[in-house]
Amino acid sequence: MEVSQNGNVKSLDTLCSVVEIEECEFSRLLDRPRPLNMERQRSCDERSFSELSIGFSPHHSSRNAENSARLIDHFEVSSPSRRSGFNTPRSQNGFEPHPMIGEAWDALRRSLVFFRGQPVGTIAALDNSEEELNYDQVFVRDFVPSALAFLMNGEPEIVKNFILKTLRLQSWEKKIDRFQLGEGVMPASFKVLHDPVRNYETLIADFGETAIGRVAPVDSGFWWIILLRAYTKSTGDSSLAELPECQKGMHLILSLCLSEGFDTFPTLLCADGCCMIDRRMGVYGYPIEIQALFFMALRCASLLLKQDTEGKEFVERIAKRLHALSYHMRNYFWLDLKQLNDIYRYKTEEYSHTAVNKFNVIPDSLPEWVFDFMPTRGGYFIGNVSPARMDFRWFCLGNCIAILSSLATPEQSTAIMDLIESRWEELVGEMPLKVCYPAIEGHEWRIVTGCDPKNTRWSYHNGGSWPVLLWLLTAAVHQDWTTPNCKTGY
Repeated sequence: MEVSQNGNVKSLDTLCSVVEIEECEFSRLLDRPRPLNMERQRSCDERSFSELSIGFSPHHSSRNAENSARLIDHFEVSSPSRRSGFNTPRSQNGFEPHPMIGEAWDALRRSLVFFRGQPVGTIAALDNSEEELNYDQVFVRDFVPSALAFLMNGEPEIVKNFILKTLRLQSWEKKIDRFQLGEGVMPASFKVLHDPVRNYETLIADFGETAIGRVAPVDSGFWWIILLRAYTKSTGDSSLAELPECQKGMHLILSLCLSEGFDTFPTLLCADGCCMIDRRMGVYGYPIEIQALFFMALRCASLLLKQDTEGKEFVERIAKRLHALSYHMRNYFWLDLKQLNDIYRYKTEEYSHTAVNKFNVIPDSLPEWVFDFMPTRGGYFIGNVSPARMDFRWFCLGNCIAILSSLATPEQSTAIMDLIESRWEELVGEMPLKVCYPAIEGHEWRIVTGCDPKNTRWSYHNGGSWPVLLWLLTAAVHQDWTTPNCKTGY
């Protein structure tokens, strides 16, 4: 990736290039199917983009509003929304940007959160419709796409501030109901609290003690490592990652997720609500999103760790875990038509090392919809695998991250894209992009979600549409379709 003298990135590689992957043979991808039929998106293309103007309602204090104004003034010269041509990665590649890009940058600027005069992240949403919601907080996972946009626009300082502030929060004592969390846990989110009397600002972090369901985030630490790698790769500056504080932060995260216990699987055992699916949705066990992020974070960490005594020890442990994790995921989480037929014919109560049905999955547990959903050509990583249980739902984030991290083999990456193409109407349809498919409903919804009214069928995390997931799909398409016969420099 090249960076010009004014700091602007000259390519889109930051989206799909987050870790260095091994030298892989991608020549078989040349036999890929035709690209996605974009005529399926006519509902969006036929409307004028001028009709899609968005109204924003910032959820800021007056102080934040003043700070936002100051930042916009500071970016008067470089802000893409304030001069012709829009200084964005797309415009640098010779394309005429659409006015909506300017609106998007305006919204992104307005979402900035300041701490003692410095931008440290973006709020979850420009929405003040309900005061009790936590949309005014900076979420680690939510900031990542914003951070990538800032990196591509030559504004790495915002990302650096965020990395250092969340790192500082990691070192805080974390107690929930007299129980102390692991030292390496990263916060799910944080907010800036302003004391008007003392004219003083402090950060307040949420490690799960105020979250819905009181579940600590498992994914925050992984996203933090991935973002640190993106910052290093985009800027070419490794000094941030080499700071003793950053090295210690990675060591603490890795100590948590590489610890030995009673589990016989290389995957991570997680509770419901520990990731983007942050409410009870039946993803307890070994959710695909966490396993894919875990794999990607391990690969990033292996490149960021210093080669001192402790760093080398972690690199060795990472290499062993990656080997076992990739084998486990590619063999037991992968589902295509052949594997579906094999599961349908499983024998149960098999014992010994020769057992084919290793997890004692009952064939009658196969849902009827999966036979219609699975195309002749295509496949995907299912949502979960644990004893006597396979969650056959398709989850967007986990499958896209599997492609980006090379957890998926080249053949599996192609198959995932084939599935999305074949099931475009179900997974994308009129408004991108389904977080999972299909939605659960009726009696199953009552049991799995605890009658959660926010997760009714086809809403929120229960099959809801999330436009923010488009960056992952775009990055996955770019990775899968444009890297034949090369060593990708993520």
